[in-house]
Amino acid sequence: MNANAEDSAADIAWMRRLAEEGRDAPLRGGSILMAGGLLYAVASLFHWTLLVGIVPMSMDSTWIGWVGATLAFWAVLALAIPRLKRSEGTYTHANRAAGIAWSGMGWGIFALFASMAVLGWRMGEAALPTLYLMMPSAILVFYGVGWAVSAAMFRSRTMWILSFASFAAAPILAALAETPALYLAYAAALVGLMGLPGYLLMRAAKRV
Repeated sequence: MNANAEDSAADIAWMRRLAEEGRDAPLRGGSILMAGGLLYAVASLFHWTLLVGIVPMSMDSTWIGWVGATLAFWAVLALAIPRLKRSEGTYTHANRAAGIAWSGMGWGIFALFASMAVLGWRMGEAALPTLYLMMPSAILVFYGVGWAVSAAMFRSRTMWILSFASFAAAPILAALAETPALYLAYAAALVGLMGLPGYLLMRAAKRV
């Protein structure tokens, strides 16, 4: 009984400390969120320009924007992660949990993309366009999960709104499939749900 009581008290103390830390410390890594949102928004806009014929290039060139955004984002990660580790301030439990959630989300997106590529290889190239049309919606679902975890850790109403907005945007993007508007809407979602929030979080972290 004593051991159980001590364990319960320790759990309550840990949860209280987690809540207090989340209230006082901003979410770290805002620069990474901002970079990801903006870079992939540019890639989505590039995809749109090819669809509507603004850029006189073949549709086979869409990979340039997405691969370019991915390489640039990896470069941002290589610079930002060591800087975040060296930065001053307490690395709270809330930040640790949120960081794990966003990192897992990134690997989940990579695994999803790889799975779709394998499915396309098994089912034939004709299946690839349909599979890739689901990517924007699927990625926003991942974003919704990331914001939900962060909202719970930091007790943030704004992050809950971002989470619900991400979930709501996913079927809207699906409804725009096979239209150029999909990539305009996706770019807007990336800026509004990742780029701008990341910028605001980065500013908040600098103030602290």
